[in-house]
Amino acid sequence: MTAEHQRLTGSDDPHAPWRRWGPYVSARQWGTVREDYSADGDAWSYLPFDHAHLRAYRWGEDGLAGLCDVDGHLNLGLALWNGRDDRLKERLFGLTNPQGNHGEDVKEYWWALEGTPTHSYASWLYRYPQAAYPYEELVRVNGERGIADDEYELTDTGVLDGDRFFDVTVVHAKGAPGDVCVEITATNHGPEAAPLHLLPQVWFRNTWSWGLDDRRPLLWRDEEPGTDDGVTVLGRHAELGRVRVRAEGSPRVLFCENETNLAALYGAEAVPEGWTAYPKDSVDRAVVHGQADACNPAQRGTKVAFWWRFEQVAPGESVTVRLRLSELDGQAEPEAPFEEVVRRRRAECDEFYLSVLSEGTGDEDALVARRAFAGLQWGKQLYLYDVPRWLEGDPGQPPPPPERLTGRNAHWQHVNLAEVISMPDEWEYPWFATWDLAFHCVALAHVDPWFAKWQLLLMCREWAMHPNGQLAAYEWNFSDVNPPVHPWAAWQVYAIDGNRDRDFLQRVVLKLLLNFPWWVNRKDAEGSNIFEGGFLGMDNVGLFDRSKPLPDGQRLEQADATAWMGMFCLRMLRMAMELAREDPAWDEVATKFLVHFLSIAQAMDDIGTHHTSLWDDGDEFFHDVLVDEDGTAFRMPVRSMVGLLPLAGVALVPNWVAHELPDLTDFFDGWTRRRPELADELLHTNHRGFSLRTLSMVDRRQWRAVVRRLLDEEEFLAPHGIRSLSAAHRDGLQVHLHGEDLSLRYVPGESDSSMFGGNSNWRGPIWLPVNALLVDALRSYGRAAGAGETVEMPTGSGRHIPVTQAADEIEDRLVSLFRRGPDGRRPSTPRHHPSGPLWDAHPTFSEYFHGDDGSGLGASHQTGWTALVAHFICAPDGIPNR
Repeated sequence: MTAEHQRLTGSDDPHAPWRRWGPYVSARQWGTVREDYSADGDAWSYLPFDHAHLRAYRWGEDGLAGLCDVDGHLNLGLALWNGRDDRLKERLFGLTNPQGNHGEDVKEYWWALEGTPTHSYASWLYRYPQAAYPYEELVRVNGERGIADDEYELTDTGVLDGDRFFDVTVVHAKGAPGDVCVEITATNHGPEAAPLHLLPQVWFRNTWSWGLDDRRPLLWRDEEPGTDDGVTVLGRHAELGRVRVRAEGSPRVLFCENETNLAALYGAEAVPEGWTAYPKDSVDRAVVHGQADACNPAQRGTKVAFWWRFEQVAPGESVTVRLRLSELDGQAEPEAPFEEVVRRRRAECDEFYLSVLSEGTGDEDALVARRAFAGLQWGKQLYLYDVPRWLEGDPGQPPPPPERLTGRNAHWQHVNLAEVISMPDEWEYPWFATWDLAFHCVALAHVDPWFAKWQLLLMCREWAMHPNGQLAAYEWNFSDVNPPVHPWAAWQVYAIDGNRDRDFLQRVVLKLLLNFPWWVNRKDAEGSNIFEGGFLGMDNVGLFDRSKPLPDGQRLEQADATAWMGMFCLRMLRMAMELAREDPAWDEVATKFLVHFLSIAQAMDDIGTHHTSLWDDGDEFFHDVLVDEDGTAFRMPVRSMVGLLPLAGVALVPNWVAHELPDLTDFFDGWTRRRPELADELLHTNHRGFSLRTLSMVDRRQWRAVVRRLLDEEEFLAPHGIRSLSAAHRDGLQVHLHGEDLSLRYVPGESDSSMFGGNSNWRGPIWLPVNALLVDALRSYGRAAGAGETVEMPTGSGRHIPVTQAADEIEDRLVSLFRRGPDGRRPSTPRHHPSGPLWDAHPTFSEYFHGDDGSGLGASHQTGWTALVAHFICAPDGIPNR
């Protein structure tokens, strides 16, 4: 057992000692719903980037390479100045949704390099321009561009030309649970010497300004003479206790308060008597603007910066600064030397990942997987959101406008979260999204199964799940409808962890038994076992916005919503079967979900008075169907991921069911006798000597027809995965419906539609999460009903291979996104990234990928669901013991 595995063994609690400190600080707190106290719900405008350095946040903090305790009391982050910027570089800059021609978009370059699950070792790299950062230019030029234009990126401005930047690497290494060594190294890659100021900052989250707790923590300089060279700052906090920050060398120490600069924002007349003269931006005013009296001369406050000045860093030269954060209460062991801690933890990190990766994993795939896992670790963020308090406001602040009480998330007043949660993206999605998180957990289970299970359960706890059983969608609208992938993810995590944690399985199934009726009662309007779903996460995949209400009397029967519910039933069935092996009471639960699955699968072929099925015999594909009030049905002639997802409604019935689960077995036998005409359509058996039975939403004829399109390179099969819209729609699709002309076409890159703000596109690109579902479904089918059968891949090639091999080859195409090509560049690298050793060394994990060439698109640090590539690498043959 590796040292990191030993630490994990005793860390099955969010407040376990080794989990107490981690990179839990958000990359962006401004522009979030939590900080929005407006009447109109415009979070981007209420607290914009230009206010972030002036205003104290209410619900969290942000910073570069941020580190904090699990409760977010004390934070540590990096600030930089190149001598030219108009402000300290304290946080990542990006465009808001209204500013970007393709929605919100971060305009920085950084990479998560390493990260262990207990955060015993972590490293992070930021690329800092030596020229003045072009804030205004990026906003202006992107504002002049339309949705058909490329985004204007930082590399387009020329500030990084000639490698005129510093690569700044931050390392966290724990000597003990409450002892963190922080090393910051900056390397000048440019051709000339350049100045650099390094200012790691430490501050307490402001909890005293809201009228709820007036206890104020304190940081102060320790003037007692010490034996070591350096500067020491001490601190105390009512909850955290006593802390010490010791910096090597002789940095200048600047103190201020983590409080809003009211005068700068609202004028001198807005400053009440007794308000601090040293607010949050005092360090910025002292360093960048040369205000000698900006910081507190008494050397005390709630925020402190350690200021190292390097007048000229020569080309190729590196400079390093170090500081050490230690809890003083309960620290029993003496501190190990700084260098020894960093060296040992780095070696343990290597040892840990060597044991995690499959034997024979190549160096390139190992690098990709480790970077994906590092992104998942750095993507854990402390999420504080008490919805009733947020809606009502704080006693120490002006009351919020009354419109808030009927606005966003007003119906989710049970939500009170104060947890470290896996976020989809550090900057563009610094909030949890439940279906995204489910995919993160599948990858996380390979390195930290306890955390993966805890995250899945957290979304189902009473302070997150709605009393009616709905799972919260995402911060911008908890009431939106995301696909129910929790059961699929729960089974994956359980199996990756060795099929042994029955307690987890039982807990998650019990919670999902509350979620299932919400879907049945709210999203099956006619009680027909065909589901309406709505948005379902695939933003602009359809001819119109599926999240908007339809005219009275109309409903959209959705192939994907129905497929999701079939998958829901099958995963609940499989988990109930597993539990029934030790507790017979679960046998009847398994039967219940089998019955419901069969009803859904049968209903897919019969909708409306004119019997318009989700399946189109002529097109040989599944489609959404719009049903009018009189029952007239119109099938949407779109070939998209919507019609592929029914393939994922598949599960195996293990051989042991026949002699271990009598209730389920009796129902199987009785149903096949009563409905012999449907038995082989829904309950497939293999007649080539394999006794495994396969439950499938699609019959054999439909399965082969859909897979034929799936593996067609002129339709869904791309060089690097499965497209979300068939390339057969390259020339566009026109539909006249109810007096309105609707259109859609295959767009392999950025969206050309303003639907959902234009910052996401399902009209052609490759998305890893749905690819993971399809690969898993092909393997499941190929191991049972499809065992011994072959498929043509690519369609029309004349090359026939086993179904499981087709799954393997799709997975290999997905992993190939991240592998270096002959020119050293990875297909997944966004087009705006320059080529060269300094860029090509770093894999990027984008939100989605170009449907033709694989280049990265959308959010650029999506080591949430895109970290599934690590799952593919760690489990190249799928999960065992299914």
